[in-house]
Amino acid sequence: MKTMGITDFKAHALQVLGQIVDTKEHVIVTKRGKPLAEVIPFSERKPAPGKLSEALVFEKDIVSPLGEEMWDAAR
Repeated sequence: MKTMGITDFKAHALQVLGQIVDTKEHVIVTKRGKPLAEVIPFSERKPAPGKLSEALVFEKDIVSPLGEEMWDAAR
């Protein structure tokens, strides 16, 4: 990961962006030594589903598993 000051980034922004596209390397832009922004390459990949996505169960009929008597008592 490359770090550069905001003044250098401003002066060479197009060149830096071209390098980011080519190398896929992140660049951290700093102002007075403190991180200000992180420039990362654009990715069209969609994020993978979360780890718990397969743990969910969707029921079409939520009354049947309990029975109508218990469902009425749960209200």
